[in-house]
Amino acid sequence: MIRMCGIVGYIGHNTDIRVGMEALKRLEYRGYDSAGMAVYNKEKKRVDSVKAVGKVVALEEKLQGMNLKGSPFLFYTRWATHGGVTEQNCHPHTDCRDNIWVAHNGIIENYRKLKEGLQKEGHVFVSETDTEVLPHLIEKFFKGNLEEATQKALLLVKGAYALAIIAKDDPEKLVLARNSAPLLIGLGKDEYLAASDPSAVITHTNKVVYLEDGELAVLTRESFSIRDFRQNHVSREAEEIDWDFEDAQKGGYPHFMAKEITEQPESITNSLRGRILLEQGDAKLGGLELVKDRLKEIERVQILGCGTAYLSGLVGRYMLQEYAGIPTEADIASEFRYRKPIINKKTGYLFISQSGETADTLAALQEVKKKGGLTLGIVNAVGSSVARETEAGVYNHAGPEIGVASTKAFTSQLTVLALLTLFLGRQRDMALVMGQRIAKELAGIPELVKETLETAGPVMERIAAKYQGARDFFFIGRKYNYPVALEGALKLKEISYIHAEGYGAGEMKHGPLAMIDENFPTFALCPSDSVYEKMISNVQEIKARRGPVIALATKGNEEIKEIVDDVVYIPKTLEMLTPILSVIPLQLFAYYMGVLKGHDVDKPRNLAKSVTVE
Repeated sequence: MIRMCGIVGYIGHNTDIRVGMEALKRLEYRGYDSAGMAVYNKEKKRVDSVKAVGKVVALEEKLQGMNLKGSPFLFYTRWATHGGVTEQNCHPHTDCRDNIWVAHNGIIENYRKLKEGLQKEGHVFVSETDTEVLPHLIEKFFKGNLEEATQKALLLVKGAYALAIIAKDDPEKLVLARNSAPLLIGLGKDEYLAASDPSAVITHTNKVVYLEDGELAVLTRESFSIRDFRQNHVSREAEEIDWDFEDAQKGGYPHFMAKEITEQPESITNSLRGRILLEQGDAKLGGLELVKDRLKEIERVQILGCGTAYLSGLVGRYMLQEYAGIPTEADIASEFRYRKPIINKKTGYLFISQSGETADTLAALQEVKKKGGLTLGIVNAVGSSVARETEAGVYNHAGPEIGVASTKAFTSQLTVLALLTLFLGRQRDMALVMGQRIAKELAGIPELVKETLETAGPVMERIAAKYQGARDFFFIGRKYNYPVALEGALKLKEISYIHAEGYGAGEMKHGPLAMIDENFPTFALCPSDSVYEKMISNVQEIKARRGPVIALATKGNEEIKEIVDDVVYIPKTLEMLTPILSVIPLQLFAYYMGVLKGHDVDKPRNLAKSVTVE
């Protein structure tokens, strides 16, 4: 079971709950099947709570005219796991006396046992959720001090959680706790905002403090303090968010996904900035400086990630093995621990995550750390768990990605993997001339991405309109573009809800060809590279069975038009860098298919952006 939900907590001089509502809207990508809030009403000395099924706007409409004010308050947007999508199951949840109110992101693994014990003691539950045990458990220990009761309760809890808690009978506090789910404190002027993600607080402050696992924070109107579960005081400096409010807005685009696809020349430029050494044919990666000597000694690389991050790792596998000369494997992080991995001191373990909070990736990271392996990260979110727990790594600097389906984070990850290949290759046997060639091509990639967007956009809109009635799709590729085929299929599934499968093109004759007929289109990735002729043979196999084929080809290849039904072109670049270009038409294709079908492409059904629990 997984939960990816958004939490906002506030305490300060401001009693206008619209602060919480606006912050919650910026977290809706984390969950959008229901939303709720709770606010301390000082005048009536009670907590008022409102919940609504549906997106955050449903809660906003319900609150209109109610004139609720107060501080502290909690806001929450849910992605359902335990229990259906109902108001009763939405957070914040409360105890028997409407005193303790809890918003929770995560999963309580031993909630059944806790619930049974509490019910025997007379506690009455009204929801189907695991979360509701928390306010009742805190109620059990509450004697006027909210943080003390919370600390005692959490000693009995197993699982993952980010918690924001308020109490009617201790109303001058907002209590936070974290274990394996993200939570931060935004430091304002005479006010504090707690949230699951920096995007919620950025309009108020760019100074944040990230909680670590096993920590509890107490926020008042004047100050905050952090302690661990053993009551030890924790001192931590604030970090600055390196992007602003405008970066997290649509900026005139109809959807975040469209904006983020279009931003890729800029996001890739930011990933490259200051890191390419053209004359030396090398890469400067400051985040690896502390371990650069150890990296010279590694004999193998193991890449781990989930979803799109895993697929970028598959591309990285080809890059590192072919150009850096290092045997490389890529693993799905969620499966890694369960095959009893043998951790080798001569292996570098590279963890890729956009959010840096992906639960399965974190769990694999902790397994490697426990066994003494060298841990490295490629992460977009500064200060995230993966960034803090790895020994060294590289930030993407791609800016916030709000759309649930990853686009610019993927191409940024590929860019950083190419830089890492250059860095590790030049530590080994990569010749200066090859290093200079890769560095030069990398430096020019943002312009080629811009060209691809300009030329492929209208083409993919037309092709999407032609094929919008299709019920199934194959995406096929070989070598570097095999993982891109997998990514193209994933994007189409996520955004348009059309059944799609990605395959290594050579595997089609080993089973999938049985599915091909005139109603089953294939998107074939056929850039002019080392496996082009083999791809053409695979396309011919499909055409011989009357299957429609859309081809992605290198600009200037006119002969392919005689073989396939539709073509979209990308500029010529080094083979190892073609995935950065070839994925863009596939992103556009998924986007236009989703829009044509009338779907909310930023918030696909059953999905949310940040997967913070297994």
